[in-house]
Amino acid sequence: MPGKRMKAFKPDQGFTKRDWDEVSDNPELTKEQLETMRPFAEVFPDLAAGIKRTRGKQKAPTKQLVSVRLDRDVIVAFKATGAGWQRRINEALRRAAEAMNRSSP
Repeated sequence: MPGKRMKAFKPDQGFTKRDWDEVSDNPELTKEQLETMRPFAEVFPDLAAGIKRTRGKQKAPTKQLVSVRLDRDVIVAFKATGAGWQRRINEALRRAAEAMNRSSP
């Protein structure tokens, strides 16, 4: 394929060495092949529509985007609990905020 081409396997590119070895001998596409190519959405419109669906903007946002630096071990512990770990951090912070409000004079 014209443009960037990896000459040798590089780790951490989204595929394994085994994947690389299986496809590394594929020939580049010819000019004629490239000219006959069509966009994915044109060839598979239903599939493209399903992929394109995203969660829209909240109509009435109830949460605010913030950037917080947390200790690595805290993040590891929450992530280890699986999907929903960010929601669980929010719940833990909510309980801590409520406890602070109760103990305030």
